[in-house]
Amino acid sequence: MRSLRCLYTRAHSLLLLRSSTISLSRFRRLSSDSLSVNSISDSDTDKPKDKSDAISSWNPREVVMNNKKGKSKSKTSWVCEGCGHSEGQWWGSCRACNKVGTMRRFSQGSSTDSATASAGTGLSWLPEQAAVQPLKLSSVIHGITQHQWRISLPGLFGNEVGRVLGGGLAPGSLILIGGDPGIGKSTLLLQIASIIAEGSDLAQPAPVLYVSGEESVEQIGSRADRMKIETDELYLFSSSDLQDILTKAHRLSPRALIIDSIQTVYLKEVTGSAGGLTQVKECTSTLLRFAKKSNVPVFLVGHVTKAGDIAGPRVLEHIVDVVLYMEGEEHSTYRLLRPVKNRFGSTDELGVFEMSQSGLEVVSNPSGIFLSQQNSDSDVLAGLAVAVVMDGSRSFLIEVQALCASGSTVSRHVNGVQASRADMIIAVLMKQAGLRIQENAIFLNVANGMALSETAGDLAIAAAICSSFLEFPIPHGVAFIGEIGLGGEVRTVPRMEKRVSTVAKLGFTKCVVPKSVEKSLKALDLKEIEIIGCRNLKELINAVFRG
Repeated sequence: MRSLRCLYTRAHSLLLLRSSTISLSRFRRLSSDSLSVNSISDSDTDKPKDKSDAISSWNPREVVMNNKKGKSKSKTSWVCEGCGHSEGQWWGSCRACNKVGTMRRFSQGSSTDSATASAGTGLSWLPEQAAVQPLKLSSVIHGITQHQWRISLPGLFGNEVGRVLGGGLAPGSLILIGGDPGIGKSTLLLQIASIIAEGSDLAQPAPVLYVSGEESVEQIGSRADRMKIETDELYLFSSSDLQDILTKAHRLSPRALIIDSIQTVYLKEVTGSAGGLTQVKECTSTLLRFAKKSNVPVFLVGHVTKAGDIAGPRVLEHIVDVVLYMEGEEHSTYRLLRPVKNRFGSTDELGVFEMSQSGLEVVSNPSGIFLSQQNSDSDVLAGLAVAVVMDGSRSFLIEVQALCASGSTVSRHVNGVQASRADMIIAVLMKQAGLRIQENAIFLNVANGMALSETAGDLAIAAAICSSFLEFPIPHGVAFIGEIGLGGEVRTVPRMEKRVSTVAKLGFTKCVVPKSVEKSLKALDLKEIEIIGCRNLKELINAVFRG
C-alpha cells in the first residue's frame, strides 16, 4: 500500500510540473509577441497612418478593459412612476409612497455623453448667456407690460383656454397636455395653433410650427380642413428627430411650437428607443432649454397609462411649467380641461368644451349641462334631487337619483356616489330622522355618469332617498347644498355664496341650505330665489315634503 501511495504522489507531481511548464512557455510566447507589437508601433509613430495601419495598431488594453477614453460606465436606477422617487436597486414597492409595482428601470448613459447630448443637441445656435448676474425684482418688472408677460388668445375658445392657463399664454413656457386616446388633445392643440397664428388686435399674425410624430402632414391637413382652419401662418411638419425639429424651428422663428407627442420624438445621442424613460426625460429637458432661451412657448402632448397618469417618469411633470389634463366620459360629447400644475396661475380653473364636427366649442352655460329635463307635477320623478358642487372655480348642478324598492334581493347599489358616504347617510336617516327603510333596497345614481365626491351633495342624497321612500316628488326648482353629520345636523360647506348665485342664475326658485348661513345668504339680496335654512334632517323633511 505504501508503494502504491508513493507511485501516485510521484505521478501527480510530474503532471503538475508539466502543466506549469506549458503555461510558462505560453506566457513567454505571448510576452514576446506583445513586445514585438509595441516595438513596431513605437517605430512607426512618426509615419503617416492609413486605414490599414489604424486597424492593425489597436490597443489591447482598450479591448480587454473596455476603457474607452472619455467614457464611463452607464448608471442604472429604478424610478417610481407614482412619485418619482429613485433607488439604486430594485424593490418590490416604492419606499417613499409605498405603492407596489411602480418601480421602473431607468438607464442613464455616461456623464460625458449625456452632458454633451443634452447641452448641445439642436441648441448650438441659441444665444449664450456668458455672464448672468442676480437682478432686482423692481428692475425685472420695470417697464414690462401685460402684453409682454402674456400672449393673448382672442375669441370665446381662446378666452376659455387662456383662463385655464392663468390669463393667457406665458412666453417661454413648457406646457404638457395629457388625456385618454381620442379625447381630443390633437384637436385642441390644432385650434390653439390656429388662434396664435392668426394673431389679435395687439399682435400681428406670426408663424406657428405644428410637429407630429404620429400623423403625416396630409392627415393633419385633412383634419384642419374639416375644422375649417385656413390660416396661412400655420406650418405643419412630420418628424421624430428632435434635433431636426429644433433646426426647422430656428429657421422659422415661430411664435409657438407644438410637439405631438413627446413619446414619439428622440435624440440620436441618447440611448434607448423613442418613448423610453431616458429619451422622454432628455427630450423634455432639451425642449425646456429651448423654450427658456428662445422665449418660445412649447406645447407637448403626453400619452396616459391605464391608471390615467401621463406615461413616462413622474419627473416629466416636474420639468414642465404647466400640466393640463383633458377629461371626458366615453359616450359624452363634453370635454373638461383641468390644470393639475400651473406655475403662472391657479389650478382651480376648469375649461368646459363640447366636441362637434368642426372641433371643440365652448359651452356657454356649463353649470346646467348635467341636469336632465324635469317635468313638474309628475309622480314618476319621485326620488330626484339637485345638488350644487364645485370643481375648481366652477359650480355645477348635478342630479342625484334614488330608488327605494321593497322585496328586492339586492340590498343596496350605488353608482357615482362613494359607497361609504352613502351608507353613512342612510344610517343617519334611519337613526336621526326616523325613516324605516331597513326593509327596502336602496339604489343611488348620479345622472350623466358624473361622480359625486364632494360632501356638499349629502343633503341632496338624503332628500332624494326621502322623496323615493315617501313617494313624494320634490317640487320643481329646488336645489340642495349642505353636509350631513352623524348627529343628523346640516353643516355648511365652502363657497356658499358662489353656489347660491349659480342656482339663482339658472332660474331655481328655492335653495335649501344650512341654518347657520341663512342670514348671510339672504344679505346677498337675491330676490329671485328663496333661501330655506335647516338645522337637521327633520327640519329638511318638514320644509320640503309637507303637504
